[in-house]
Amino acid sequence: MLEIKNLKLSYGNTQVLNGVDLSVNRGDVVSIIGPSGTGKTTLLKCINYLARPASGTIAFDQVRMDYRKPDNTAVQAIRLRTAMVFQQFNVFKNMTVIQNVMDPLVVVQRKSKDEARSIALQELERVGLSNKIDSYPSQLSGGQLQRTGIARALAVKPDVMLFDEPTSSLDPELVGEVLKVIRDVTSSGITSLLVTHEMQFAKNISNRIVFMDRGVVAAQGSPAEIFDTPSNPRLAQFLSSEHSIQ
Repeated sequence: MLEIKNLKLSYGNTQVLNGVDLSVNRGDVVSIIGPSGTGKTTLLKCINYLARPASGTIAFDQVRMDYRKPDNTAVQAIRLRTAMVFQQFNVFKNMTVIQNVMDPLVVVQRKSKDEARSIALQELERVGLSNKIDSYPSQLSGGQLQRTGIARALAVKPDVMLFDEPTSSLDPELVGEVLKVIRDVTSSGITSLLVTHEMQFAKNISNRIVFMDRGVVAAQGSPAEIFDTPSNPRLAQFLSSEHSIQ
């Protein structure tokens, strides 16, 4: 379904991605783990071209693109099939919850307001926010803000969900409510890539774990292979650090 080859990206003299190869099958739930600063978030942003790689290729079913010669038609086709949930929520402060979820449906997908509202209500109920549809972001907790972001992403009916450390900006007591929603989303069968430091959660929901280190995929495998019998010394060191599962 999704295949990335030899992805490279630098910020100035800093090499962030140094030849990443990644394949994702339809229905996969892939958790991407690794130390901070090793390119996990950048990898997600490259998929929908929020970050611009220097080189590499991406294939998304029949859509193919060489990042050295980006094609606007291919970029738009990939963006229409993906949705990203950000660390910092990225909701519009001047819009209510339901307006935030309706916005991409009306502006990007050109749906009528009535149809967009119907879809938004369905997704907000799915994430447990049907009682907050007329609230503004300033009236919400961090967990509710993130659930709004997830509802907005789901509303566009993407083929692939991209979760970029969705609990990293939350107070500890709010993490559980967001993880529950993500668990429900991934168990529904939607293909998902999740950058996370929640090791136990990654182990429980994923069918594959990707470990990134120094801008490359250093190891990958089933949750059992990665967490229970890590063969890569750097992976074993990472898991024994403060990020290890309890």
